[in-house]
Amino acid sequence: MRNRLSELRAVNGWSQQRLADELGVSRQTVISIEKGRFDPSLPLAFRIAATFSCAIEDVFLPELGTE
Repeated sequence: MRNRLSELRAVNGWSQQRLADELGVSRQTVISIEKGRFDPSLPLAFRIAATFSCAIEDVFLPELGTE
């Protein structure tokens, strides 16, 4: 799954550590999500979307053609 996490974080001027602190996760978790190595749990995905005041679909995008 692709995501716009680094883009949204940059728009807010936040470091990976700042976002991790906001979400209550480690910086390594933020890095892994941004690089697409880790898909967050549904509750974490909702927290991420809420942190940026947007819908989950605005943060996470499906990889088309991988079904």
